[in-house]
Amino acid sequence: MIPVRDRPTSWWLSMLKRRRERMYDEQLALDTPIAWSSESERQAAIAFFNAAYRAEESGLRQAHELADQIAAWDPELAECLRLYGDEEGWHRELLTKFLAWIGGDVRPMGRVTGSFYRLYARADRVETIVLTNLMFETIGSTTYRLALRNATHPAVRQMLTILTRDESFHVPLNVHFLKLVLARAPTLSRVRLRVLFRPIYCALVASAAASRRRALAFDRIPLRVLARAYAEQLGRLFAAEPSLGLSAPRPLLFALGLRRADLAGGDELAAASVAAAEAAVDRARVEVSAL
Repeated sequence: MIPVRDRPTSWWLSMLKRRRERMYDEQLALDTPIAWSSESERQAAIAFFNAAYRAEESGLRQAHELADQIAAWDPELAECLRLYGDEEGWHRELLTKFLAWIGGDVRPMGRVTGSFYRLYARADRVETIVLTNLMFETIGSTTYRLALRNATHPAVRQMLTILTRDESFHVPLNVHFLKLVLARAPTLSRVRLRVLFRPIYCALVASAAASRRRALAFDRIPLRVLARAYAEQLGRLFAAEPSLGLSAPRPLLFALGLRRADLAGGDELAAASVAAAEAAVDRARVEVSAL
C-alpha cells in the first residue's frame, strides 16, 4: 500500500470528491439547550467559534484564489484546492448557524487575530501562502482536539468533532500542496521561505496567549498546555517531512520543555499526522482521538 505522504494528486482529488458526496448530508443537532456555567463561559464560546469562523473564511478565500493561479500549470491540483476551499466554506456555514444558536454572531476580529490575517492576506507568493495555511490548519486542528477533550455538551462536541475530523484531512492535504509548489519554486524562493518559517512558527505559538484572554473560560486549555501543543504539533509535522527542509527552532522548544528528539514518531493519528488523512476520508466512520 502506498503511504499517504506519497499519494499522487489524483488520489487526493478522488478522496475530496468522495467526501463532498456526503458533506451536505451532515446536520448539526441543536435541540438540547446549553446550561452555561456563567455568562463569561458563553461569551468565551462565542469568541472561540468566531476565531474558528475566521480561520475557515480565510481558508476558503485563499484556497480558491490559489486554485485560479495554479490552474494554468496543474488543473488537477487546482480542482483539489477548490474542493478543499468548499469544505472550508461548509464549515463557515455550520459555524454561522452554531454561533446564532448560542446567542452569538460573527464579530470583528480582535487586534492580534486581525493583525495575523492582515499579514496573511498580504502574502503574494504561492509557496508562502501554502506554508502559512498549513501551519494555521495545524494549530487549528490542535486547538479543536484539546477543546474536544474538555467538551461535554453533545452539540459542542459535534461541532468540534466535525472541525477536528476535517482538519485531520486538511493538514496532510496541505503538506501535499506545499511539496508540489516547492518542487516548482526557484531556489531563492525556497531560501526565502526558510527565513520566514521560524518567525511564523514563533508567532503562531505566541498566539496561544492572545486566545487565552478570550476563550479560556470556554475551552479550559491552560496557556502553557496550548503553547506547548502548538510547538509540538508543528514540530512533529515538519520532523515527519524532512524533504521540506524546515525544523522547529530549538530555543522555543527548550522554553516549552521540548527537544527535537521528542518530535520524532508519536501517535499516528496526531493532529499533524499524514496517516490521519486516511482515517478522515469516510465522514461516517472516523473516530477522533484527543491529544
